[in-house]
Amino acid sequence: MIIIINSGEKIDTAALTSAERHVLQKLFAWKSLVDSLALFRKKKDEALKIGWNNSGPVSESRALSLVIAHLEAQVLLRLKKTSF
Repeated sequence: MIIIINSGEKIDTAALTSAERHVLQKLFAWKSLVDSLALFRKKKDEALKIGWNNSGPVSESRALSLVIAHLEAQVLLRLKKTSF
């Protein structure tokens, strides 16, 4: 999957490790469910700490970090829209 982040840069998830992709799958779900950016960040930290199938910590690569920042921006946008 190609993710186009806010800067226009394209991130190919095929270049991520399987553990990183697993974290992203969790975060894509949480993006729509959380009621605050703080909770989204907590879920991100938990996912990175636990890893894939409890395999241990996942290092946050540059690409993963960029996608996570993009998801955080989407969370903020959604929360702003729903607060009116």
